[in-house]
Amino acid sequence: MKLEDRVALVTGGSSGIGLAVAKAFVARRMRVAIVGRSAERLAAAVQTLGSDRVLAVALDVRDRAGGAQLPGRVVAHFGQLDVLVHSAGANHRGPFASKRVEELAEIVETNLVAPMLLTHAALPYLGKGSAVVSVASLAGKVPLPHEAAYSASKAGLRALSRALEVELRGLGVAVSTICPGPVDTAFLGDAAEVPDIVFSQPMSTADRVAEAVVDALESGRSEIDLPMLSGKLATLGYLSPAFLAALRPLLERRGARNKQRYLSRRG
Repeated sequence: MKLEDRVALVTGGSSGIGLAVAKAFVARRMRVAIVGRSAERLAAAVQTLGSDRVLAVALDVRDRAGGAQLPGRVVAHFGQLDVLVHSAGANHRGPFASKRVEELAEIVETNLVAPMLLTHAALPYLGKGSAVVSVASLAGKVPLPHEAAYSASKAGLRALSRALEVELRGLGVAVSTICPGPVDTAFLGDAAEVPDIVFSQPMSTADRVAEAVVDALESGRSEIDLPMLSGKLATLGYLSPAFLAALRPLLERRGARNKQRYLSRRG
């Protein structure tokens, strides 16, 4: 796909990975609608991106009525919609039994239900040569303890994308999934609460994930893991649970050391 003059809709676009994706798109002379819950952060993002190519929409992606109208709003403003990027995410770490029902529901509704319904709403506007990209996670391949709902939601998002890749191919709509490991953004939250095994893998930046989104669009690749070797390890892990169980103690020890170094650097 040639990106210049295309129009994209990016959820979670006011910060983190979503904002990095929006920056990468604007740098390639695309027009972008960014969606986020905070009007203040959206305003700051517009200042960074430049208002001439950006439409900011304050919306919680769990708002089904607002989400259903979102693609039409983008087309009404820009005249077209070519790229849909699902980057909004939610997580509440900790033992599954300790989580409130509302927290579990927020994770699944933000990470899986919202992308599913927004893609459905966008399909009438996505013509031949358009694309849908979802930011999933390696946690969707190797489920993490204390992040059970998050892992389940990302596994579901990846499965949704793989099924739609086949369904939408005949319509000329490409579907891609980006599966990063740990990413150094505010979404990481309190690093002390992150499972040690997460830190066993190299950490990416939001800009690196954005590069992968651009790569998927330009190359048509259906799935990109970050880092690549971590993706291969995750694939081995879900293909062979016994292998993962044997390797987990080593990964957790390595991750614990890396986490302490990370916390020391962050002060």
